[in-house]
Amino acid sequence: MPAKTIMVQGTASHAGKSVLAAALCRIFYQDGYRVAPFKSQNMALNSFVTADGGEMGRAQVVQAEAAGIAPAVEMNPILLKPTGESASQVVVMGRPLDNYTAQSYHKEMAGRLWDVVTGALDKLRRNYEIVVIEGAGSPAEVNLQDTEIVNMRVAREAGAPVLLVADIDRGGVLASVVGTLELLDPADRERIKGVIINKFRGDVGLFRPAVDFLERKTRVPVCGVVPHFDDLYIMDEDSVVMEKKNYRAAEDDSRLEIAVLRIPRISNFTDFDPLESESDVYLRYVGRDNPLGEPDMVIIPGSKNTVEDLIYLKQTGLAGEIVGLARKGVPVAGICGGFQMLGMELSDPEGAESGVESISGLGLVDMKTVFARDKITTQVRAQVTGEGEFLGGYAGEVAGYEIHMGRTELGPGAKHAFLIKQRSGRAVTLPDGGTAFGGNVWGTYIHGVFDDDGFRRHVINRLKRRKGLDVTEREPETGALARRQREYDRLARLVRNSLDMNLIYNLLGR
Repeated sequence: MPAKTIMVQGTASHAGKSVLAAALCRIFYQDGYRVAPFKSQNMALNSFVTADGGEMGRAQVVQAEAAGIAPAVEMNPILLKPTGESASQVVVMGRPLDNYTAQSYHKEMAGRLWDVVTGALDKLRRNYEIVVIEGAGSPAEVNLQDTEIVNMRVAREAGAPVLLVADIDRGGVLASVVGTLELLDPADRERIKGVIINKFRGDVGLFRPAVDFLERKTRVPVCGVVPHFDDLYIMDEDSVVMEKKNYRAAEDDSRLEIAVLRIPRISNFTDFDPLESESDVYLRYVGRDNPLGEPDMVIIPGSKNTVEDLIYLKQTGLAGEIVGLARKGVPVAGICGGFQMLGMELSDPEGAESGVESISGLGLVDMKTVFARDKITTQVRAQVTGEGEFLGGYAGEVAGYEIHMGRTELGPGAKHAFLIKQRSGRAVTLPDGGTAFGGNVWGTYIHGVFDDDGFRRHVINRLKRRKGLDVTEREPETGALARRQREYDRLARLVRNSLDMNLIYNLLGR
């Protein structure tokens, strides 16, 4: 018997669909069901690589973790990774297809990918008891009704009852719910079986008259009011949530200050969530309007368009500041695209990332990068082999994943930072990354190195020693994975207590 389905849609983007879908996955998992997430089409720069080398959106990885299962590309068969203002790389079943403008994608590709969507959904429904489906944006985007493959068309295909999520924190929540329902076709409107008011602050009792009005007006039950929270460690989906990050310099010297460059096309900024969660670290993001200052460490993150983001750093003067700090002895690290920027030259002869054929890098590491259209997506395990204060003193291994389209060759003035010993489960011997300035400047293609509890604490303790802070060699406060699991339980408890779970289970026929 195919799995029961339930779908979470929103009145707008960032209404909280992803987190609530993760909460439902956790609740059903806690209640003993085999549950899986599904989102047919996701647009995000935070992605992940599965064990078999497929690329998928980070939001569905979080939901899979909450469901107690390994992520698979069927949970997010189509991933759109923006490369510019109106174009995206289209990733289908974990593999890049090509770059498309928004117009060409909706006109030429979306309809042709419907069989991919239904095939992935059918496979999940064969293997699980419940599938929690997430929509995108709003189902009331009338300009996209003919080509959409992520909202009501999926609900119809799956026979899924829909929970409509509205963000009260933005204001106008009653109008957003009523307006969304009014714009839907009558048959689709009937699919909305419950409304969830999300991100509520204050006394829920005072909101009860509004709930009564909404139910009378729409004849759709409000199945819950979920309180606003900002103290849960749940990985964020996309750059919208960057607005919640720290931007100002630390006000005291009691903690380490680590500055991450907020480049325009930043990708996989979830790499730094484990650092941000440490109590002795103050992690902040630096962009055009935020002075870099003199942090204890600078990190250049991954980028969907490394060349364009490197140009941004040069135009804003941040490139010169980074180089100046490195020459003064401030540690600088680069991850993936940030690693590529550290080099002497980046060339793109095939136009894989941009129209710029060649550009000079920051000149901190003796290496050159050449972009190509083939993309490496693989999980890896690597030994730390770099020298110097940060890498030389660590004897362990790290695990992570690669997502990049460039090949980097080191010159005689640089040394490798890591040695990849396993790729997609196969034994290999492949050097990775590079170091310079006695190991104070280092970079790697490996995403997720700070998820490794031992390596993360090693770097933090080295930075604390440099700053003269007390260093107690200790185990991490909480392992990154263990902490995420604990936070999924906290999220499930909060949402379970806020929703009418009897109504939701009735909708599932359970």
